[in-house]
Amino acid sequence: MEVEPERVDVSVLVPVLNEEHHIREAVAAMRAQELDGTFELIFADGRSADRTREILDGLAVGDPRIRVLDNPGRHTASGLNICLRAARGEFVARMDAHTYYPSRYLVAGIERLQRGDTEWVSGPQVPQPTGPISRAVAIALGTWLGRGGSRKWSEQDAAGGEERDLDTGVFGGVWRRAAVLDIGGWDERWPINQDSEMAARFLDRGVRLVCIPEMAARYKPRNSLRGLARQYFRYGLYRAQTFRHHPHSMRRSHLIAPALTGALLAAVLAPRPLRRPAQAVISLYLAAVGATAVSTAVRRGQRTEGALLTVVLPTMHLAWGFGTLFGMLRFGPPTKALASMFSRSTEQPDAHAEQAVYAPSLHGESA
Repeated sequence: MEVEPERVDVSVLVPVLNEEHHIREAVAAMRAQELDGTFELIFADGRSADRTREILDGLAVGDPRIRVLDNPGRHTASGLNICLRAARGEFVARMDAHTYYPSRYLVAGIERLQRGDTEWVSGPQVPQPTGPISRAVAIALGTWLGRGGSRKWSEQDAAGGEERDLDTGVFGGVWRRAAVLDIGGWDERWPINQDSEMAARFLDRGVRLVCIPEMAARYKPRNSLRGLARQYFRYGLYRAQTFRHHPHSMRRSHLIAPALTGALLAAVLAPRPLRRPAQAVISLYLAAVGATAVSTAVRRGQRTEGALLTVVLPTMHLAWGFGTLFGMLRFGPPTKALASMFSRSTEQPDAHAEQAVYAPSLHGESA
């Protein structure tokens, strides 16, 4: 006789890969969730080369809420789908091993879902730096050059404020499991940026994506320029793929970084008559970066981080820009996305909608 699996209220889906330095702390924070009900923690290990699996297996022995599964695909989307198929909860939530969630993350998401008018509830991302480059990235994301039109990085949003509708760049969240299954889960063609791709499918159905300050989560920005450049390049690469599959997901702000990269290429490689205007654009950009760095150093009294902004901001922008341009070559030009974007340019924008400019899917490389 087949035994019916025990039901829980919430299943937490956690893809992991080589997280031995953070996994104990992460699990402790997940266990501390305040919930008037039951939850399970499902980890999909991407065949880690360190002690991640060993540590998780040990924690599972003493806590039946912890389940550890194998993720042979080794990337985030496949791990999330493995967890989703094994989930027993009415609700599911995505969490990451190097992000720290408030104790009411789950309950706040569920309460907002139960009020209706949305199928996806998430919170702002707030950087919690760990070193000089990481601190400079956190500061950069608080400047107009670093976040553009998006306020999802705002410390004020974490401390309070109103809920917001998002139209791109969603960070994790809480859903009813049936809603995620109905839409097909995470598309495994997106090793990163998979939340934004899935968000585009929800938006195509007319679903509101709601971001509430109570669910603000803290993450650790990259603490090396190489890691930062790789992260932003990959984000731009797969954002270009999202444009091809979901033309309505493109915003004018998404073209700023590739346009800057194009200007840099033109300033060096274009015929001489075209070089001068391109060089003028680059000069204006560098002046803006310099002014932002000086202003930060004076206002905050952080000279080291202010100086690092002159490297961090161009790394973010150019890596994203080159990634997007390479993605357009790899996946094809986003002609439908451009047409859709320009056709909307004369329409009145939604005052409550967020447009993430340089805000990447920071958690997208966890598995």
